[in-house]
Amino acid sequence: MATNDVATLAGGCFWCLEAVFDQIEGVQSVESGYMGGHRAEPTYEEVCSGSTGHAEVVRVTFDPAVVAYRDLLAVFFTVHDPTTLNRQGNDVGTQYRSAIFFHTPEQEKAAREVVARLSEEKVWANPIVTEIVPAMTFWQAEDYHQEYFERVGSQNPYCSFVVEPKVAKFRKHFFERLKKK
Repeated sequence: MATNDVATLAGGCFWCLEAVFDQIEGVQSVESGYMGGHRAEPTYEEVCSGSTGHAEVVRVTFDPAVVAYRDLLAVFFTVHDPTTLNRQGNDVGTQYRSAIFFHTPEQEKAAREVVARLSEEKVWANPIVTEIVPAMTFWQAEDYHQEYFERVGSQNPYCSFVVEPKVAKFRKHFFERLKKK
């Protein structure tokens, strides 16, 4: 019987990450939410204010027999900029930080090895600032955030200018990882 694993990642707006990870073969579900803060049951407005300490995250449930955790990290580091502290493009604040919230010692080890390799290879001109920290309580975001890009798509200008290019970049670099329809 197959057992699913969970990866929790923060790399800017959760709409972007959810739209990408939803398309990966072996991913069972992607939920947008909040992690890493100090307030129970935060709302989107509270998180956006920067006062709760939470990051916008996606909780990715995946089948490790189909897609490896390291493969998810490869996608993660391709679709966001891990060198900008507390920002992704025009989204600025700690809620948009780059972070890997590990659930097991194996995930922590893999994350640290991937960051070390990318740093050694000097993939980016600036140092990687991605936090690698233990997973905390996951607070699911409001229903209207779930599957946002799938529902709204290019009707929303943010999706047209920010989410769609990230999805296109993912599809270009990881075509072989796309779910078969």
